[in-house]
Amino acid sequence: MDFASYWQLSDIVTKGLFFILLVLSLLSWVTGIIRVLQSRKLASQVADDLSQAIQQKRSALAGLDTAARRLVTEQALLQHIGRYRYNSERGLPILGTTAAIAPFIGLFGTVWGIFHALHNIGVSGQAGLGQVAGPVGEALIMTGLGIAVAIPAVVFYNLAVRINRSVMYHANDRAHELLAKTAELTEAQQPAVKPQVAANVATANVNNTKQNAGYQNSVTSRS
Repeated sequence: MDFASYWQLSDIVTKGLFFILLVLSLLSWVTGIIRVLQSRKLASQVADDLSQAIQQKRSALAGLDTAARRLVTEQALLQHIGRYRYNSERGLPILGTTAAIAPFIGLFGTVWGIFHALHNIGVSGQAGLGQVAGPVGEALIMTGLGIAVAIPAVVFYNLAVRINRSVMYHANDRAHELLAKTAELTEAQQPAVKPQVAANVATANVNNTKQNAGYQNSVTSRS
């Protein structure tokens, strides 16, 4: 059976299902290709983008203490990672929905074709090949269309999910590295502060000693 014969035998329900599957197929192919390309791009640049984002906050972190600096760094990293996760998941609902419903749409077309075959047998009273060949062929075509639409959607979905896991791995790995560098920077700055604190304490002790000596001298002179 060629496509022209199939189109002539099909009714409005079958044609409607055919157009639905055609639209889903186009959406899944376009969305899948764009999603895979964008996910690969995110995977290649997510680490550098996180480093650049934290580098821009170095000046704001300089005047903070250890706890505040770590908190600000963690919040900035979580914010950027959340944005990357959101961007990497765009289009996945379309692929997942197409992969889930396309076989059932084809199955509905199959049931509808078998119904036509049984209807022709009931009208004619004969179960010959002429009465069932067209509707059964229509049913098989709809089944094949549903499977043909679902398979690419499943492949694109799994491929995009696999690349997105790579994106999140690189993002988390660079985030831990940046947090470690922030801790090292804090520890490096602490020894520079401690001598100043010690000098201040020593100066205060000298002043206290001088005050105590002056007080004792005044008491002695009075006595």
